[in-house]
Amino acid sequence: MYIEKVKLDNFRNYENGEIEFDNGINIIYGNNAQGKTNIIEAIFLCSMGKSFRDKKDKDLIKFSKNSSKVSLEYNKVDRKCKIEAVIDDKKSFYINGVKQAKVSDIIGKLNVVIFTPEDIDIIKEGPQRRRKFLDMMISSLKPNYIHLLNKYNKAIEQRNSYLRQIKFEGKDRNLLEVWDEQLSEISFEIYKYRKFYIEKFSEKIQDIHNLITKSGKEQIEIKYVSSGTTKEEFFTKLRKSVDIDISRGFTTSGIHRDDFFVYINKKEVSTFGSQGQQRTATLTLKLCELNVVKEEINDAPVLLLDDFMSELDEERRKNFLENITGSQVILTCTDKMQIEKNAKIFFVEKGICKKEK
Repeated sequence: MYIEKVKLDNFRNYENGEIEFDNGINIIYGNNAQGKTNIIEAIFLCSMGKSFRDKKDKDLIKFSKNSSKVSLEYNKVDRKCKIEAVIDDKKSFYINGVKQAKVSDIIGKLNVVIFTPEDIDIIKEGPQRRRKFLDMMISSLKPNYIHLLNKYNKAIEQRNSYLRQIKFEGKDRNLLEVWDEQLSEISFEIYKYRKFYIEKFSEKIQDIHNLITKSGKEQIEIKYVSSGTTKEEFFTKLRKSVDIDISRGFTTSGIHRDDFFVYINKKEVSTFGSQGQQRTATLTLKLCELNVVKEEINDAPVLLLDDFMSELDEERRKNFLENITGSQVILTCTDKMQIEKNAKIFFVEKGICKKEK
């Protein structure tokens, strides 16, 4: 799988622009705030239906304009495809000219794996960051997972609202059981997906870590910690937490509080690992993601590296690039990066992207 062309119209700081990529390594360089990340963002938008920056959709429209459009042409194993994103009062997507009923309908059509400087914090930050990393990957592979997450979040909002009504309005607490039954069923389905993919990571993580570290002296493990493993267990924990949930006004137990931990030599990396170990463990996780996605779709996803290499020392950068095979790479950096492999080079300045070689 590789992207042939991206066209930007009134997207961020691009009035209009067209970029033709090579199916190997593509390097986009330039000073900060010139538009490098906007190209990565446009590609991600056409893959996942939203920005990875967690900004409002209207922020994607060039200042003083009323709408923006991204057109992306790409090749899969057996066919060529085109995705278009149009943003005005709302957000619309088209696949090969056919308007999609929902934003989620485009997810999984173009598979990308993205690395950003913020990904270094997957290990260091709290469980919400790690759940987001895992949920995003599963969503790109299994459309039903997105449906389950949406159902769960809606049910949690309703339960939390009713908890506050019990606390402040004296509503019947027995009615909570309706939401607890529903949440238990959805939780178990989400749990099965997460457990399956954590096990996939576990199968690969040691070999990938050895390739990055080159030492073979670190034993790495990944473990998933859930609030339950069966529908009955999820339900029981929800029932047991009713009193504290009413007191606090929100649901304290459930799949929305799950986490996973990475250990090096039996020590939890986020707490006891050095900064170098935390960075290497993050690289290992992302390469695990790349390999899992490749295995699941039977094709190589597009690899997006947004100023990621600046976070790595020369040795980690070299080891990382050596372990990427078969994927198209689109990376951004402030200085022209010299790498051993052939690459197509682009320079970006003031929202204009020009090919150098």
